[in-house]
Amino acid sequence: MQNDKKDLRDRTKQFALSVIQMFSRIPKNTEAQVLGKQLLRSGTSVGANYREAYRGRSKAEFIAKCGDSLRALEETAYWLELLVDGKIIPPEKLAAIRTECDELIAIFVTILKRSKDTS
Repeated sequence: MQNDKKDLRDRTKQFALSVIQMFSRIPKNTEAQVLGKQLLRSGTSVGANYREAYRGRSKAEFIAKCGDSLRALEETAYWLELLVDGKIIPPEKLAAIRTECDELIAIFVTILKRSKDTS
């Protein structure tokens, strides 16, 4: 289990780095920058929240911080959708980051379900 937690810490950090790299490539118009900054904020907070969960002092704190990570991922997915649906970035340019976001959502849903089931 310890390696799984470390792997998820690394994976959420890599996700944040992908978001940062993607942000640097978005158009410089106002709409793209507003959406991009929202994406940057939510996408980088996933790993920060998980790090806090990992160091949580109680199971309740772990569950709460993992819930924060899940909310940040859902918000990130929303901004990614708007970038595509608003025709700001072609879908193929965001396919990999959207897939990773969806996979991380599934992981955090599972973590939260299992954590709550064993409460």
